[in-house]
Amino acid sequence: MLVNADLALRAAVTPHQYQWIASPQPGVERVMLDRMGGEKGRATSIVRYAPDSWFPHHPHPGGEEILVLSGTFSEGDTHYPAGWYLRSPPGSCHQPSSAEGAVIFVKLRQMKQDESRPVRVDTRDVSRWTVRNGRECCPLFSDDIEHVSLERIPAGATVFGAQVEGAEMLVVEGSLREREQEYERGSWVRLPPGTYPDLVAGRFGACVYLKTGHLAIPVSLDGASC
Repeated sequence: MLVNADLALRAAVTPHQYQWIASPQPGVERVMLDRMGGEKGRATSIVRYAPDSWFPHHPHPGGEEILVLSGTFSEGDTHYPAGWYLRSPPGSCHQPSSAEGAVIFVKLRQMKQDESRPVRVDTRDVSRWTVRNGRECCPLFSDDIEHVSLERIPAGATVFGAQVEGAEMLVVEGSLREREQEYERGSWVRLPPGTYPDLVAGRFGACVYLKTGHLAIPVSLDGASC
């Protein structure tokens, strides 16, 4: 299966374009944002857990990245309310579930194979936030290639002040605007290298999951990182 699979092309999905598709597990649905391959392929998705839904214990040979958007997401006996960022490296295993229901942003098989450190960040913790380049930032992950953060962008401010070498965004709060196009809360946007002077925060500002650098990591046809 191929969905927005050419990483060199711009792609965007707004909430009114969501198409919820059942997963193999009852009570769990997802919106496919980009995908290369089937159930074990490289994928970016919005995933919705109904109350008392779960997945069997399973491994993630290519790693998994999660941002909890609403509800509470659980791994075994550990519970993560909205605002938690989870990054589990290649070779990790877990048994996910949600007693109350949850919506999460998920990226699968998009890590370097030598990544080994689990990451857990509570973005509600004010001590995690700093001011960088004139706006609030909560760093989530960074290595020699990839940089992930939450960014609070003031109303009308540009998202990128200079050329960017590819980026991926999820609007967590507020909205972004680009000329006549508005990207409201829940919108996902992937941008190829370029300059984007018209991409600005909406009238009430925006909080955005921002990821850069990763689009340069080559992938094989089965979605695994090369």
